[in-house]
Amino acid sequence: MKVLLIKDVYKLGRAGHVKKVADGYGRNFLIPQGMAVLATPGSLKQADRIRKNAAEHRAVVNEEMGGVAEILAKVHLSFAARAGETGKLYGSITSQDVADQIQEKTGVSIKRQQIDMQPLRSLGEHNIRIRLTMDLIPELKVNVLREGEAEPSLPIEPEEPITNSTGESATVKADETEPAA
Repeated sequence: MKVLLIKDVYKLGRAGHVKKVADGYGRNFLIPQGMAVLATPGSLKQADRIRKNAAEHRAVVNEEMGGVAEILAKVHLSFAARAGETGKLYGSITSQDVADQIQEKTGVSIKRQQIDMQPLRSLGEHNIRIRLTMDLIPELKVNVLREGEAEPSLPIEPEEPITNSTGESATVKADETEPAA
């Protein structure tokens, strides 16, 4: 079945393009959702107008979402998870977990469907892409750490110099205790 796209459809095409799709996909999804119409000679005459209107709309949306893309590109997320000896997680970090932490850190609401990732099942740093529009796809870093480990980017608390009763400077580690006098 040939359809004329009215809206941009991810992984299919932009508005105004004619695409050949499976009959069920066109009849049961694209047409009822208002994303496409059947490609008839009458509708094909409107393709140029649809392309022009879609390009204007796309420019406006890209301009609005540009600020959000800049914010998301700077975000680094960290998750603590239980993992085995080989670095495989006992569970996984899902796109919903990532969306929730983005909302928590930045206040930007992202749907889990916009996050382009497979569930994370291993320790380490992963790059994740977020589809804001067809043109704006910022990438952010997600660090998955073993539960109980400190994040490597966080500074370790330095030892504090302490003066003893004689006035000499001494360093005390957390596990050492001062002898009773």
